[in-house]
Amino acid sequence: MTYEETNFSSRRPVRGGARFPFGQLLLLVVVAFLAFRVWAIGGFASNQTPAPPREITPRGELAPFEQDTINLFRQASPSVVYIRTSEIGQNWYRMTVEVPRGTGSGFLWDNRGHVVTNYHVIQGADRAVVVLSDQSSWPASLVGAEPNKDLAVLKIEAPTDQLSAIAVGTSHDLQVGQFVVAIGNPFGFDQTLTTGVISGLGREIESVTRRVIKDVIQTDAAINPGNSGGPLLDSAGRLIGVNTAIYSPSGAYAGIGFAVPVDTVNRIVPQILEFGQVQRAGLGVTIAADHVLKRSGQEGVLIVEVTRGSAAERAGLRPTRQTRSGVELGDIIIEVDGTPVRRGEDLLSAMDRHEVGQEVTLKLLRGGKAVEQRVQLQQIR
Repeated sequence: MTYEETNFSSRRPVRGGARFPFGQLLLLVVVAFLAFRVWAIGGFASNQTPAPPREITPRGELAPFEQDTINLFRQASPSVVYIRTSEIGQNWYRMTVEVPRGTGSGFLWDNRGHVVTNYHVIQGADRAVVVLSDQSSWPASLVGAEPNKDLAVLKIEAPTDQLSAIAVGTSHDLQVGQFVVAIGNPFGFDQTLTTGVISGLGREIESVTRRVIKDVIQTDAAINPGNSGGPLLDSAGRLIGVNTAIYSPSGAYAGIGFAVPVDTVNRIVPQILEFGQVQRAGLGVTIAADHVLKRSGQEGVLIVEVTRGSAAERAGLRPTRQTRSGVELGDIIIEVDGTPVRRGEDLLSAMDRHEVGQEVTLKLLRGGKAVEQRVQLQQIR
């Protein structure tokens, strides 16, 4: 291959001594390519035939368990509500503003407008709005709460025909492996249903007051932020728990959710409706911190003070006293009605299982000797 010696921009190759313009060759290639494209597209298009939708394969009837779940949802979902809370504050211009605070779930306890939810759903809020399943919104007032059990009761003034009370079941006879359904409003997606089984029973979780909630139900039904306060239902559509917490290192659903058992709810809610608060039974004593006895290797609950005129004083329980020779320990409670008491939480839980006016038998260590004492429980705050 040689090049003509004219100038740099016009040098072009010459093969076999014959000259062929490069521009014309390039033009021929482009025209040939376009012609091929037109022919190819036209040819392919001419061979295309209409493509109708695929023939539908008959579905047949739903499986029995599917139809049961559908019926359960239709039955229970009108009882489930969506709760929005807000706070009242001031902006930079000292104007009063309402700021959204959070969301949660709840359910209709009766047809009088009482709504049960978690205490932490409405904790710190100035206002709450309840949205029913028909999407109607109603301002709510607080009837009362039991923070130690993470329960609260709200009231809305809605027509009776819009209020569908939830069916209430029991929790003392539940079994691991039972089918359960959770309905709530995770992440604001209202009327969301998730299914699972009872994964464990007799669990313990901590309430917002750091008191232990006992006999909690563990489930693998998906529970996420916004599900709090919603119902956990059995296969008959009955309330068996209030979805309250999840265990998750990341904060999202990890297959472990917890619900306050309905037996606890059914004991607490009627008291709130009647008195506006829980009527707690107790002894009328002040107890020592757990570590006081633990340092001496002793289990139980040490009585520090006995309130004047209390049930404990009437029963003759002895407080801790300062004497000339040192500190004289008071009675140490080691059992309530035969149930061991190893720490303060055990005593509080034992009191939770009783009502004001009931009698209990305490087993005490008094001066190193075991004695029993009957006490009629009083109301405490």
